Amino acid sequence: MRKNTDLLNGNILTALTELAVPIMATSLVQMAYNLTDMAWIGRVGSSAVAAVGAAGMYTWLSAGVVTLAKIGGQVKVAQSLGEGDKEEAAHYGSAALQMTVFLGILYGLLMAGFTRPLLGFFQLSDETAMAQAADYLKIAGGLILFTFLNQTFTCLFTATGNSRPTFFANCVGLAANMVLDPLLIFGLGPIPAMGAAGAAVATVTAQAIVTAAMLWNVRRDRVLFDRVRIFQKIRTDHMKTITAIGLPAALQSSLYCGISMVLTRFVASWGVTAVAVQRVGGQIESISWMAAEGFGTAINAFVAQNYGGGRYSRVRKGYFCAAGLMVVWGLFTTGLLVFGCGPLFRLFITEPEVVPAGMDYLRIIGYGQLFMCVELMTVGALSGLGKTFRCSVISISLTSARIPLAMVLGATQLKLNGIWWALTISSVLKGFVFFINYMMILKRLPREDRL
Repeated sequence: MRKNTDLLNGNILTALTELAVPIMATSLVQMAYNLTDMAWIGRVGSSAVAAVGAAGMYTWLSAGVVTLAKIGGQVKVAQSLGEGDKEEAAHYGSAALQMTVFLGILYGLLMAGFTRPLLGFFQLSDETAMAQAADYLKIAGGLILFTFLNQTFTCLFTATGNSRPTFFANCVGLAANMVLDPLLIFGLGPIPAMGAAGAAVATVTAQAIVTAAMLWNVRRDRVLFDRVRIFQKIRTDHMKTITAIGLPAALQSSLYCGISMVLTRFVASWGVTAVAVQRVGGQIESISWMAAEGFGTAINAFVAQNYGGGRYSRVRKGYFCAAGLMVVWGLFTTGLLVFGCGPLFRLFITEPEVVPAGMDYLRIIGYGQLFMCVELMTVGALSGLGKTFRCSVISISLTSARIPLAMVLGATQLKLNGIWWALTISSVLKGFVFFINYMMILKRLPREDRL
């Protein structure tokens, strides 16, 4: 199998780069899924974009649900490998996958069975948009299991120090999605035009292809997966440990999405156009946060393995290497969104009455990208130390403040732009607070490595 990166020895920057670059590339590929959908859906019109935006909130919410399994699994697998206990790592990997399958099936049944009541939360005034949203959610939400499995496989491969398989698997899925999107959205020959439903079918099919590619790599692995038995009985203490680590992160992610859903309902009071701006702008912004989140996954594995192995000096140095790289990426994305807002937004929606509002969104949200990148990278490092509860407290407290802040600023002359400023202000605060907290924790780590 391909070489696994040694996270416990050697040059730290090299180790981080070898692990992080494929993960960040994978995140950018996953972002390309969404951007491809949005680019084609945008050609249908802002009503279809709003429909996918509303339904997409529940597929985003699913990321918080699978976090329960994937984060706990990644942390414990990495720590066990750092301690040299491959059997224990395999038990945690099996437990994470079992939990993923259960959660994916349960979530899919809820999305397919309660589609209309769930979408009713957003109070979309356009019945056409509501119907399209229902079609999208039944398909993309009902078959979410493939996405769940792909996320957990990604975390487990990363825990072993090998992030390459997930990158190549996602590239195969992206290629399929790029072909299927226009074919199913607009139709061709005997294939009918399916609109938003076509985008959902394309995405689910692509995710299923990614799962198949992941399983092909699983069969070749000799570090972890050759010992993983998904159907074996899992010890209760392993499930409890994964849940204890993953639950705070899952609640944090779910609440973050829940707050965004409340804000989307608030945005909907400005009409379908405002929802479309939020959806497209958010997808463009993912250039920044998906890459940063991917790097956070890498630093999570690096910190977890070195912490488990007692290499405390590498825990410290690894964080500062990662922080330097994230500052560069954050400044780049800030410049891209602030100065390139017009051309970027027009790639997805060209309606003259929508473009100015979209440019405002990208320009305002762009100022907070550096701080958001530092936040997401630090969350990964804290989680690698097992400090997921601390992450949740900070994130939940400051993210929740977006709602009253948006209500206050939205009532001023800023109007809709006030909501975007609420997002940026909270991102700046979170970046500062997470950085300060990690510095405090580093001071309490032992000064000498455990040999």
